[in-house]
Amino acid sequence: MKITDRRNFIKDLGILSAAAGLSSLLPLEGFAADKKDFFQISLAQWSFHKALFAGKMTNMDFPLKAKNDFDIHIVEYVSPFFKKKETDKTYLKELKDRTDSEGIQNHLIMIDGEGNLGDLDDKARLIAVENHYKWVDAAKFLGCKTIRVNAAGKGTAEEIKASAIDGLGKLTEYGKQNKINIIVENHGGYSSDGNWLSSVIKGVNSSYCGTLPDFGNFRISAEQEYDKYQGVKDLMPYAKGVSAKTHNFKEDGEETDIDYTRMFEIIKAAKWTGIVGIEYEGSTLSEEEGIRKTKELLERVRNKF
Repeated sequence: MKITDRRNFIKDLGILSAAAGLSSLLPLEGFAADKKDFFQISLAQWSFHKALFAGKMTNMDFPLKAKNDFDIHIVEYVSPFFKKKETDKTYLKELKDRTDSEGIQNHLIMIDGEGNLGDLDDKARLIAVENHYKWVDAAKFLGCKTIRVNAAGKGTAEEIKASAIDGLGKLTEYGKQNKINIIVENHGGYSSDGNWLSSVIKGVNSSYCGTLPDFGNFRISAEQEYDKYQGVKDLMPYAKGVSAKTHNFKEDGEETDIDYTRMFEIIKAAKWTGIVGIEYEGSTLSEEEGIRKTKELLERVRNKF
């Protein structure tokens, strides 16, 4: 064999070897490489609000219920079900140890009843801000990334907007110090106006302040309801989570009043990925059955994308 032939032979052999090594990393023809899911599914504790208020379940029971009964490993808490133990480190440690040992991810805490972050009164608004500090601390202890708050107050849309930007801004600074996101849900009143709420978040202007679009909470008042699809579109640029609300289901498993495919087309178009929480609020099905139906619906929609 000539030297030039040998060089070519070695060169060709190297190319073939590299190709063989690369082929082991590439998917076989007809098989797709594993891709990260468009979204992960969590369970919002409010789905069990009837059982929790009735004392049939406790806050401590909830995470294991999510995992063992529904194969859901990400959970979202609601503040009233802590029963005033949000500053009790022994209680929080037990909850964290329980979730850690079971491989359950504590995602967020939804906060209610701590005052109006959009209160027009400066003193009352500051009290509301400081009332939320303990929940930022609890979220951090539990390993959550986020707390969900409300942007509420009494006054005109512009008055409350200015106050909410101030209140959320102050709370977000505390959240940022602890690396905890502060997110706002469309939750009645002006906050259910997608354009209004998105302008508030824009006004706060922090990567630690965002939204939690809820598919079903767009009623501004008894007389006025914001378009749910437009609302989700408005809020998605700031979303750090999504709340998949369900009430009733058709025979084919689709939600009666919310077009989930249309919703997730909007979410996909926003180039968003993250965690979508099941929040069943229906009364026809049991809480357990409603949760299962919602999970099945989310899985079908996820498979479409």
